[in-house]
Amino acid sequence: MAVPLRLEVAAAGAVARLSRLVGAGGGTTVPGKLLSVLDPGAVDRLAARLPAGTATISATNGKTTTSAMAAEILRPRYRLAHNRSGANLMSGVASTLLSAGGAQLGLLEVDEGALPEVMRRVRPRAVCLGNLFRDQLDRYGELELVAERWRAAVDALPEETTVAVNADDPLVGSFAAQIRFGLDDPSVARPALQHAADSKYCLVCGAPLEYAAAYVGHLGDYRCPNGHMERGRLDVAARAIELHGLERVAFDLHLPGDVRRVEIALPGLYNVYNAVGAAALAHALGATADEIADGLGRFRAAFGRFERIAVGDKTLLLLLVKNPAGANEAIRTLVDGGPPTLAVVALNDAIADGRDVSWIWDVDFEPLLGGLDRLVAGGDRAAELALRFKYGGFDTDAIEVEPSLERALDRGLALTPSGGELVVLPTYTAMLGLQRIAAARGLTRPYWKRAA
Repeated sequence: MAVPLRLEVAAAGAVARLSRLVGAGGGTTVPGKLLSVLDPGAVDRLAARLPAGTATISATNGKTTTSAMAAEILRPRYRLAHNRSGANLMSGVASTLLSAGGAQLGLLEVDEGALPEVMRRVRPRAVCLGNLFRDQLDRYGELELVAERWRAAVDALPEETTVAVNADDPLVGSFAAQIRFGLDDPSVARPALQHAADSKYCLVCGAPLEYAAAYVGHLGDYRCPNGHMERGRLDVAARAIELHGLERVAFDLHLPGDVRRVEIALPGLYNVYNAVGAAALAHALGATADEIADGLGRFRAAFGRFERIAVGDKTLLLLLVKNPAGANEAIRTLVDGGPPTLAVVALNDAIADGRDVSWIWDVDFEPLLGGLDRLVAGGDRAAELALRFKYGGFDTDAIEVEPSLERALDRGLALTPSGGELVVLPTYTAMLGLQRIAAARGLTRPYWKRAA
């Protein structure tokens, strides 16, 4: 006899409480894993219980920030079931739906590889697809494979689903979509396409794409020289963009029939992309222009994504780096805002990071070197990181290798003057490790306990 869904929910909830009690990451995935054993079809039924349906967000870079921005916009309108901790595999999605008592809308950040199954299971009301960059090739494979799976999943969506895509990404922008978003301000574009740009060839004829403006990696205003594809229209766009160092950005947000001046307390063009993606999704879910602008104005950084943590009279600035495109933008933002003289860079090679760390050789660390006096290389692959900086021309006497995250952090803080800010660039699991250290010291709350 089948186990009633209410009993499955109760059992998974008990497991979540036990997981939190023993400190196992806040119970963000364990309940979902249990549910998949008890009833593989439960996720479908849990999603169907939400009166306002579900919305899914995926991208290689920025999905956590984009979903957190969307949550800030939508929270006054809906009671949300949102996986704000970033647990974005099927187990994390299941756990979010399990704890959705009283929620109206499921707002689900989804891993790139898990997206096709999640969309098939939850049948989302709206979808936001941000970008595809080379990341964890040992897990995902080449970008074209991920894009093929995404395209098939989008084509299989119900007709009533609204799809919003980043039109500035040649791969993602080629999907069938009702809403196309992007940036439209050549004054903040790069002078040329970056060497680490990924999707820079026509999908039809293979010719190199021509760019009128290149913003982040291969994202920009592109066209095939043979006329096979181009960025085309933007339904939601950021124009008149102003970059204000490491503190904030401002831009005109163009929505269908409305324009609002928006300022967000995060730096960098990549956060403008996150904001317009969140705006596009919120618009698809019925949010007004005022609700979108107000929500973006209230937003503060998601954990580890340009997050500042007070440490006595010093400040810790965490910037997640996990692939060449994301790392290059973080470095670009740091340099534009005034390059640091000291940095801790932490490189791990756990499953969630990708075992292959050769991507660090495609990161443009060199712009940092002009202002950098000392580097603390941390994480499991600290030695490889130190070697990368050596080949970049950095003085080896100014590099300290400390694989222990805690000792690397303490060394960086010891070298930081009173009143100063320590810049830390960690990969994904290193970021989680640093967050646990900070939480254990009472400097911040564990990410799963932060306010929804």
